[in-house]
Amino acid sequence: MGRLLFPLGLGTALSLMGDATLYTVLPTHTAEAGIALGGVGILLGVNRAIRLFLNGPAGLAYDRWPRRRLFIPALFIGALSTAIYAATHGFWPLLVGRLLWGLAWSGIWVGGATMILDAASPPERGRWTGLYQTWFFVGAALGSFGGGVLTDLLGYATTMWIGAALTAAGGVFALLLLPETARVRPRAAEDSVEHELPRSTGGRRRGRTPNRTLWLAASLQGVVRFVAWGVVSSTAGLLIQDLLRSYSVAAGVATVTGLVMAGRTLLSMVSAPLAGTLSDRMGSRWTVVGWSLATGVVAMGLLAWGGPAQLLIGVSALAIAGGGLQSLATTLTGDAVDRSQRGRAIGLLHTAGDLGSAIGPSIAYALLPVIGLPTMYLICAGLFAASLVPVLRIAGRQRRARPIVSQNTGA
Repeated sequence: MGRLLFPLGLGTALSLMGDATLYTVLPTHTAEAGIALGGVGILLGVNRAIRLFLNGPAGLAYDRWPRRRLFIPALFIGALSTAIYAATHGFWPLLVGRLLWGLAWSGIWVGGATMILDAASPPERGRWTGLYQTWFFVGAALGSFGGGVLTDLLGYATTMWIGAALTAAGGVFALLLLPETARVRPRAAEDSVEHELPRSTGGRRRGRTPNRTLWLAASLQGVVRFVAWGVVSSTAGLLIQDLLRSYSVAAGVATVTGLVMAGRTLLSMVSAPLAGTLSDRMGSRWTVVGWSLATGVVAMGLLAWGGPAQLLIGVSALAIAGGGLQSLATTLTGDAVDRSQRGRAIGLLHTAGDLGSAIGPSIAYALLPVIGLPTMYLICAGLFAASLVPVLRIAGRQRRARPIVSQNTGA
């Protein structure tokens, strides 16, 4: 697994340099980009909107063709998109770059998750999925913090050129070292979905629960992406800017925003593999999902409360919740389908996530003048709370069913 995870993870992480930097600096550097503030929400969400139409075809392609043939070109398309941010000025060129990034990320993210599920055995699926998610958070942290600092020091365009170069380097690294995983294990050797279900879904039979598991996993992915990577990521700069003004702190907004977002991402790096490993050992992914959702409710309540301490604690709690939920949603998808449908299922999962993160910035900036940030964050807390209800029901059924399963199996 290490031979796969390192080049796959590094390529994924470096591909995020331009996108993560743009999220950090665009709301406060609209003049350098040549756009109006009203265009920020559109540009930060359109790459995800286009992926609603691309993730499904990407999943089908990964089910039919070798993984490397699709994953590596996607990395170079990502480098091209960031170069467009650096070389152009104005709304329409940026829009083209964001659409290209949407195409690239469909190939990168659907393909990366599919390759990890190819290679990870069911008893260790949560752990390895979480470790791959860690690379995603490494890239987001480097892009957020490093991009923010470099923008304050070198300027917007120079920082984007650096991001494009790093993404291209990740593509070269993957081209040289990434193995093919389409046939990493013979089909007959892979554990069946029915064998996995008693651990992850409470022992229901194949044909009914896997679909419900998949759809609920997709809805969780949509909620966490809407809140963490849609609303909060696109408005954090404005929240921090208001706090710096209120407390008369002299610091670069992009640098502070990048530091906060990078800290959030570093915590997610820890929580993603931890949640996956814990779900493997407990034999109940839904219990860990429930803990993560409850943490998300607390996090958004603290952000709505306001103040420096609440901001730091709230962002930290959201990082823990988001990392765990994103990792577990992918793991549950792997539990719910067999190898022949894996790419399509991951495509569905990421389509739900992209829908949430695509509409998040647009909704946030549309409602911002009407309800303000605190009310918006309370609405996000309500979304986490609503998602907790079906999860607690499934976790409760698991606890009640476990003694029966043990008795029937002679354990």
